[in-house]
Amino acid sequence: MKNHLKDQTSPYLLQHADNPVDWYPWCEEAFLRAKEEDKPIFLSIGYSTCHWCHVMAHESFEDEDIAEILNRYFISIKVDREERPDIDNIYMTVCQAFTGSGGWPTTIFLTPEQKPFFAGTYFPKTSVYGRIGLKELLLQVQERWETNRERLLESAEEITSILQKKALQKSSFPAGRSAFDDQAARLIAHAVAIFKESFDERYGGFGEAPKFPTPHNLLFLMRCYEKNGDRDTLKMVEKTLMQMYRGGMFDHIGGGFCRYSTDPYFLVPHFEKMLYDNALLLSAYCKAFQLTKKDIYLDVAQKTALFILREMTSPEGAFYSAKDADSEGEEGKYYLFQPSEITQVLGESAGKEFNRYFDITESGNFEGKSIPNLLHHMEKAEDGEIFTEQKRMDEYRAAVYEYRSHRYALHLDDKILTSWNALMIAALCSLYRVSGKHIYLDTALQAWTFISTHLCEDDTLYVSYRNGQRGEKGFLDDYAFSIYALLALYEATLDGSWLERATALCKKTVSDFYDEEHGGFFLYGNEHEQLVLRPKETYDGAVFSGNSAMAYDLVRLSYLTDDVWLKKLSKEQLSYMCAEADGYPAGYAMYLLALLDDADEPDRITIVRKDAQDLGGLACRIPLDTEVVIRDQPDKRYPLKNDHTTYYACMDHSCQPPTNDFLTINFRNDTIKQM
Repeated sequence: MKNHLKDQTSPYLLQHADNPVDWYPWCEEAFLRAKEEDKPIFLSIGYSTCHWCHVMAHESFEDEDIAEILNRYFISIKVDREERPDIDNIYMTVCQAFTGSGGWPTTIFLTPEQKPFFAGTYFPKTSVYGRIGLKELLLQVQERWETNRERLLESAEEITSILQKKALQKSSFPAGRSAFDDQAARLIAHAVAIFKESFDERYGGFGEAPKFPTPHNLLFLMRCYEKNGDRDTLKMVEKTLMQMYRGGMFDHIGGGFCRYSTDPYFLVPHFEKMLYDNALLLSAYCKAFQLTKKDIYLDVAQKTALFILREMTSPEGAFYSAKDADSEGEEGKYYLFQPSEITQVLGESAGKEFNRYFDITESGNFEGKSIPNLLHHMEKAEDGEIFTEQKRMDEYRAAVYEYRSHRYALHLDDKILTSWNALMIAALCSLYRVSGKHIYLDTALQAWTFISTHLCEDDTLYVSYRNGQRGEKGFLDDYAFSIYALLALYEATLDGSWLERATALCKKTVSDFYDEEHGGFFLYGNEHEQLVLRPKETYDGAVFSGNSAMAYDLVRLSYLTDDVWLKKLSKEQLSYMCAEADGYPAGYAMYLLALLDDADEPDRITIVRKDAQDLGGLACRIPLDTEVVIRDQPDKRYPLKNDHTTYYACMDHSCQPPTNDFLTINFRNDTIKQM
């Protein structure tokens, strides 16, 4: 018998539609029933490709004994964190307040008024190794609900009050431009120092295992190198990018990156593949190629894009959310090999060469089998050598990929998320610009057409789309990341209509999400369901925050449009985030990118064009992150030279003479590479 999730479109909720637990989605009906029956809420938050969500589901939510307890004493609610980031954010904050850490699945006990009184993450079915079991926990909560409810309610009021006060806390803006500039410089220097201190010089990456890619940190460090020539920042980035690629985090057979490395070496990943990770990593490898001109970075970017195009793209041109880590109940099984499998596919001679190259051995490197990797090349091969050898392996790779694709089924989360699609659109625009291949721009344009057709109505965005149905109205990330994508589309096409759309969407974002009194942007808008808290996400996690993205968008838009209102708003957002980032600036890398551009305006080209066709292919010749302003009519400030399209270039606080020859422009990147 199906529960109340049977009509949902979320793959995660549908995974639980046949559970014996009488699950509800987050809805008014569930809370009304809790009030009427005087029961607490059992809230479980996760997502469809989450390994430990699967484990808890199999152990507990498919279990008749657990279901009987939940159905008798609780009202149970399931939430997909990717479709309801507002609920996820609030109760993840609660979980961190209760336990000091967080993660998924997130397990919360609430009053019928949505106020939390206990929280945790994964619980085994029964107590083991000092961790309380879900069965024991449920019975304890039920007993206290009946006998000591007053204490539970006091706890709920206390934690809610603390979090509400924190959410409304006003940031202390640095007073005056000079004070702000000083503070901004300190934040940037402090962040770089933190990254240098935590950098793993031997294996790449930062801090201890597990090691997450956090590509926005790498983008920040590359921009630091670009701005001031600090080769140590570029060295950290290159070491990390190469180690992630050489290790098992990168799928050497099918392309694309897994979620994170479980060890310091980047050998054993958590095997799920997320759209947002691959989008941001694609952007980072494109930037590294543009800065260094090392072909290996472009090759990795294009192999990542190939994975997206053939496995993560819908027939209509939008991008799916994720691929699961598990197959046939085992994490990573899909990606592991034994030597005999390869020799059967490729033949004895080619198979042995392939096995030797990708470290596929009889003893294996993960649970008796092998994760293909290139870590054994780390000390003895240069990047160029690896690239040449990789090209030689490509003819074998196709056959191994074909074999692997038929071995086990991997769950695909096929919902379309606006925010993650926007990140991939921006990444593909970058890849088009550094590669010159139109397929990447065409794919980005097709994906935006999908968003504007299926995930947008008038000026309102929506979170998700699946099976012909839209999800909730969009949250801050949907708007901030979409503006980011529109800016990338403008830079890739040099078509001013994209800039106009970005500006219009920015105005809508400010209207719905901006906190006029305290500064910053709320996670959910004025038209959303009002929850027990109205948070502002500022810290950059696996994906940079909506507030960081808005700081970046506003700085970029204010430069490109010279709009007074946007300039004022960008200063307000930079100031708000300055106070937020003060404690640990390394956690605000995307905001720091905006600070860098605010303090030192990027290279800028103003193009006065004579004919529209003069801009054809020009975006692929302009370095990433360069500001480009298109003028269709000359004026006194920007006249045509010799009655031909004229380029006015300003780099590093100085302007070059106007020219009709684009090739004569000296970009700052070229100067830095020669240092």
